[in-house]
Amino acid sequence: MKTATGIIAIMLGLLVLLQSCAIGAGSSLLGDQATADAGAFGITAGFFLFVGGAFSFGLPMIGGMVLLVAALVAFTGVDQFPDLQVWAVLALVLAAMSLFAWRSDRKRRQASSAANIEAGQREAGQ
Repeated sequence: MKTATGIIAIMLGLLVLLQSCAIGAGSSLLGDQATADAGAFGITAGFFLFVGGAFSFGLPMIGGMVLLVAALVAFTGVDQFPDLQVWAVLALVLAAMSLFAWRSDRKRRQASSAANIEAGQREAGQ
């Protein structure tokens, strides 16, 4: 699940960055400062999505937290840039996936270490 979360978050981050750059540039050319500011929130959210996806491969807990920050940043600019609501919800879903991957990985490591300890005790007892 870590790999899927990372790939989806990186691709989504690039998409959000591209869309937000286009919105920000177009709004600046038209003189619409509020939408340009919302585009800046989108660029920031896209950056956090990209970084969170990168962290999800090796450190899923950190990746989940960064994806949560991306969702909060995206929700901030929803008033002027409604597409950010979609990206924010997707960032929340990816954050949950990353945290579930971290939890399952932690449980698997604990079970593996418990099995190794038990095997070592059996060998020592023989």
